[in-house]
Amino acid sequence: MALSSWKTFDFFEVSQVNPQDDESKAFFENNEISCVCSGSENLFLGSYDGIVRILSPSFKILRTFQAHDTGSITHMKQVEGTSLLVTISEDISNEPVLKVWALDKPVKKTGLPTCQSTLSIQNGRKPFPISAFTALDDLSQLAVGFANGSVTVVRGDLVHDRGAKQRTVYESEEPITGVEFRDESRVITLYVSTTSRILKLVISGKGQGQAARAIEDAGCAVGCMTLDEKNGDIIVVRDDAIYYYGIDGRGPCYAYDGPKSLVSVFGDYVVLVSPPTTTTSSKSNTLRRFGGAQADEIFNTSTFTILDTTLHFVAHSESLVSQVKTLFSIWGDLFALTQDGKIYRYHEKSLQQRLEIMYQRNLFVPAINLAQKSGMDAQQQNVIFRKYGDFQYQRQDYDGAMQQYLKAIDNTEPSQVIRKFLDTQRIHNLIEYLEELHEHHKATADHTTLLLNCYAKLKDIEKLERFIKSPGDLKFDLDTAISMCRQGGYYEQAAYLATKHGEHELVVDILIEDSKKYAEALQYIWHLEPETAYPNLMKYARVLLENCPNETTELFVEYFTGRYQQKRDVVVPQVVPQQPGYAAGAVNAVQNLRDLLPLPYMNPSAVTSPATQGNVAVAVSDGQLIENPDQLATPSYTPPQPRTAFSSFVDHPDEFIVFLEACLKEKDLKERDKIDLYTTLFEMYLHKSNEKKGVNREKWEAKAKKLIEAKDIPIDTSNVLLLSHLSDFRDGTTLVREQAGLRFDIFRSYTSAKDTRGAIKALKKYGPEEPQLYPAALSYFTSDPKILEEAGDELDAVLKKIDEDGLMAPLQVIQTLSTNAVATMGMVKTYLQQTIERERKEIASNRRLISSYRNETTDKRQEMADLSSKPQTFNNTRCAFCGSPLTLPTVHFMCKHSFHQGCLNMEVGENGQVEGACTVCKKDNDTIRAIRKAQDESADRHDMFLDALARSHDKFSTISEFFGRGVMEVPSVD
Repeated sequence: MALSSWKTFDFFEVSQVNPQDDESKAFFENNEISCVCSGSENLFLGSYDGIVRILSPSFKILRTFQAHDTGSITHMKQVEGTSLLVTISEDISNEPVLKVWALDKPVKKTGLPTCQSTLSIQNGRKPFPISAFTALDDLSQLAVGFANGSVTVVRGDLVHDRGAKQRTVYESEEPITGVEFRDESRVITLYVSTTSRILKLVISGKGQGQAARAIEDAGCAVGCMTLDEKNGDIIVVRDDAIYYYGIDGRGPCYAYDGPKSLVSVFGDYVVLVSPPTTTTSSKSNTLRRFGGAQADEIFNTSTFTILDTTLHFVAHSESLVSQVKTLFSIWGDLFALTQDGKIYRYHEKSLQQRLEIMYQRNLFVPAINLAQKSGMDAQQQNVIFRKYGDFQYQRQDYDGAMQQYLKAIDNTEPSQVIRKFLDTQRIHNLIEYLEELHEHHKATADHTTLLLNCYAKLKDIEKLERFIKSPGDLKFDLDTAISMCRQGGYYEQAAYLATKHGEHELVVDILIEDSKKYAEALQYIWHLEPETAYPNLMKYARVLLENCPNETTELFVEYFTGRYQQKRDVVVPQVVPQQPGYAAGAVNAVQNLRDLLPLPYMNPSAVTSPATQGNVAVAVSDGQLIENPDQLATPSYTPPQPRTAFSSFVDHPDEFIVFLEACLKEKDLKERDKIDLYTTLFEMYLHKSNEKKGVNREKWEAKAKKLIEAKDIPIDTSNVLLLSHLSDFRDGTTLVREQAGLRFDIFRSYTSAKDTRGAIKALKKYGPEEPQLYPAALSYFTSDPKILEEAGDELDAVLKKIDEDGLMAPLQVIQTLSTNAVATMGMVKTYLQQTIERERKEIASNRRLISSYRNETTDKRQEMADLSSKPQTFNNTRCAFCGSPLTLPTVHFMCKHSFHQGCLNMEVGENGQVEGACTVCKKDNDTIRAIRKAQDESADRHDMFLDALARSHDKFSTISEFFGRGVMEVPSVD
């Protein structure tokens, strides 16, 4: 590549160095410098009189010492990182002398640096000057080239003066113009340049001892070869170009016409010095004559150029009036020493300044290359990409601009780019940018929305599917993507996303709400885990029951009875006819690929277009998938309470009954669940009996009656009564009341319904156990002439039962019949006659009984009076205890019983009285006393009296009995 096509910049700030002290200033102005080297943060200047001067960064002479007594110092090298300095002086009459100085070891007497070793460089005693010099960093080997074409290599320990060997490794008739070492993989190669050739020879390592091998049949001038220490390449400049030489020979070259007098490497740059041209035009000659010597200097300027051969641009170029004598770099800057003793400092501008220069010229590609080469971080590089993109956007190169924006995507606010490409004509660029945003995980929900809208606008289904089915981590907002696919009618894609990321509720919602594929939604639910299937089933239960009643009911039964088993699809390999050659391999490959695809949404015939009811394919069939529940163990889960499913069966009574009956067949049902199931099933039977104007009423009422007739049915009585009443199910009401012992309520339900036959039937069935039904029946039969006519002879039977069991007093019967004018006297004439006759007989009997009680009471009172006032005669001759004849002493009791005193075991008082009671009468007397005591104690128990009165059929007899016990006596006041 020719330098004429390279861009030229001004990346260096040039300033002339002006030493501050007079000594340094005079030294430079006198132009006494014979050679220059730098290292270890110091500048070393050799003079023609053999003196070495060490300068500070301010170009102040810090130290001076006499390195050689004779000759001028023509070459120097400072070993970086050490205090060692190598100097070579030449005197044409003697061999060159090489010295190694330890600058940090001054001699005590003189204070001068210590000379570690001195060596005369041999050249066969030929008086030719040194034209090139180089050394390894450890000074183990040095190479010296002479103008007579010979190269001498010095090998040894010069630092410790342990001796060194010299050997001439190359000789030719052409002057040596340059020597450089290259150390790579323990092989040290010496490159030698002459005026007509470039050669290399191995002086250490593999290949040592072989003759020098020419790598180029063109040489270079003195100072036109150097080493690039960064990559080890040898750089050679000739009049036509710049050449690079590597280990394998010549590398790249860059055309650059014109003579070159000096080359050096400064950082990443190659520095060239071109001498003044010798040919001038006639106009120049005229100007020279006009300007004299000053004009001659102007037209004999040398060119100073700094190149970046990697990035192919000129970093700096200028013309110098005085020719450059040498170049050196130190303290981070490049310096040029001219023939007139002037020093120019070349300071590289900061990276940002260099980039700004390129920005001003819209040279963004070189700016990017420069930033990358300089190691600029990615964030700062993105700024350049963004600027480049803006530049191309202004030039209406939208594709190129987008490429730059994509490179800067990590540090660019997406909205800044998106706003520029919202035009319809640039939608493809916008899609590209949005896709890249998602790839970098920088997209928001809005970006996903915009991208999907772009796909929809272009109807690019292929890109849409590629986007949502991209492998790896999720790169977009899932909810937004699904929502946009649903809005755009891409139901299959929405379902795919929801399925892939486990959004089962969304999948079911898409199938039901959007695709209207109810059967497939139900099957999808059946393929879920129990914990996931339940909420989806409950949420869409009504819709599924409306469209797939039998299958949905089956799923409800399976789940709520604890037998739910997750369905799994198993791939069944198809038998494909064998095809020969390539076709067989293709078929097998396709089949294997199909087997690896996820089972949901695997249907290859699915239509990739905006979906409607007819073209959304979610579940796969194609004869390749079968449900294989037998291979799976029933999952362990706790079935929910059945009542949670009741609301789902609204308006689906038949399916509800199937569900309830199936649940009741399960064992180990909880009591509360049994109550809910039986009660609800009874209600549904009654509901079905009233449907269709009672067409199947008998069938459903029979089921309801059978349900509540069964034993241990935990239905609350009040619920059965309420439901039976609301559904006009009389048998249910009757049965429950009968089971609850509410016989009077049963009879009353018939009477309230004016069902005389039912009332008579209930009376005959429950009358013996519920006597109070007869008075109620009497009142009902005589409440209406029609009812009385329907009752017929039942009225007489009721009156007879009332009379026989004493259920009503005659007066009560008369009062009941007299409430209305339905019953006539003739109907009760016989009852009244029998009652009056029986009452008369009873009255007569009671009177006789009263008379006998009175007579007995009078006799007892008289007897008591006689005992207390008249003497008594005791005629007993035997002891009432032992039965033996009575002997004195004898004890006689007023009850006419006599005893031996010894049989009584009682003490007799002084007055002849015996304290005690008759042993014969004692038992009866104690019994009477206990009865009387119990009567006295119960006299205060009014609650007992009231309870007995409430339970008694003959209230007056009960009152009389308690009156006799003293309940109603007024307590005496002592």
